[in-house]
Amino acid sequence: MKIEGWLARWLIAFGFWLLQVWARTLRYEIDDRADVVGKPARENYIAALWHNRLLLISFVLKKFLPQRPGAGLISASRDGDLIADLTRRFGFEVVRGSSSRLGASALRELENVLASGRDILITPDGPRGPAYELGPGIVFLAQKAGAAVVPINMEYSSFWRVNSWDGFILPRPFAKVRVIVGPPHRVRATTTPEEFEAERLSLQETMMALVEMR
Repeated sequence: MKIEGWLARWLIAFGFWLLQVWARTLRYEIDDRADVVGKPARENYIAALWHNRLLLISFVLKKFLPQRPGAGLISASRDGDLIADLTRRFGFEVVRGSSSRLGASALRELENVLASGRDILITPDGPRGPAYELGPGIVFLAQKAGAAVVPINMEYSSFWRVNSWDGFILPRPFAKVRVIVGPPHRVRATTTPEEFEAERLSLQETMMALVEMR
């Protein structure tokens, strides 16, 4: 059942408040291998985060990278509506589409965001997985836009898992959160399906190298 009108707005506002309260109970440690925290933006990146780590990303980016405005690619499905509204409340733009199959309009929007001096964030195994399997859309975008991919991961000292396709992670209050920002990964141009697949696997392995708890 789709929730609309005042009830939807109330639930989104409550969810935004609750997420901020929850996030502020956590202790953060930043492992900045990209040298971007507290630094002016020298170039714009495609940030990549696995779907099951999505919960805190808007709060973390706003807290530690306020100098880097951006937009998130969020599923155009009904399930993505809540995430899109919450993302906007944190001050980020939203582009609706799928990370596995980037439509022409979403691709143009993402390219425009990068060209205007802002970053974008993609969960490359979303919105339906399989978990930790990188869809081709992010590779195609990186090649077309000429932007490097910065992998991001979050590890928690204590957490719950949701019974979902990706084992979505919910940090327990007062847990320690280690935010790992990996060095920029350059996706090479390709001319054959085999070369493209090699680039897809290379980026997937780069992201998985940051993951400790699966």
